[in-house]
Amino acid sequence: MTIQELAEQSLANLLTSLGFVGEIETTDEAGVICLNITSPDSKYIIGSEGDRLDDLQYLVNRMIQKKQADAPRVKVDCDHYRERNESRILEKARSLAERVLASGKPMKMQPLNAYHRRLVHNTLQTIEGITTESEDGDARYKRITIRRV
Repeated sequence: MTIQELAEQSLANLLTSLGFVGEIETTDEAGVICLNITSPDSKYIIGSEGDRLDDLQYLVNRMIQKKQADAPRVKVDCDHYRERNESRILEKARSLAERVLASGKPMKMQPLNAYHRRLVHNTLQTIEGITTESEDGDARYKRITIRRV
């Protein structure tokens, strides 16, 4: 059984155990196995701001790593929620960066997890005259400050 098949089977078993029905589409994006669930129960699978997806993703990754320690990372999505959410966050970041360039005043984004902060930092690196920094601390969700160079 391949890692992709193992990931898909692990997610399917979790969904069935939780009483959900759905179809799983598997893709590979740059070494990351992506599992997208299509389900009439998507709002329950996604949860509040994707927190249930995060939980499912964590469990699937743990289940796979237990069987194969060097397994690639698995990303779990439902009805392309994560894709739309990431797009929205990056659009907001670009918009704030343009406002910072126009006004010269630094602006802060809403608190983001580490993955989303990395996306924002990498995206705004390409905008000339803009720099970004995350606040210090041990909090899971942190704000990014966008300012002129």
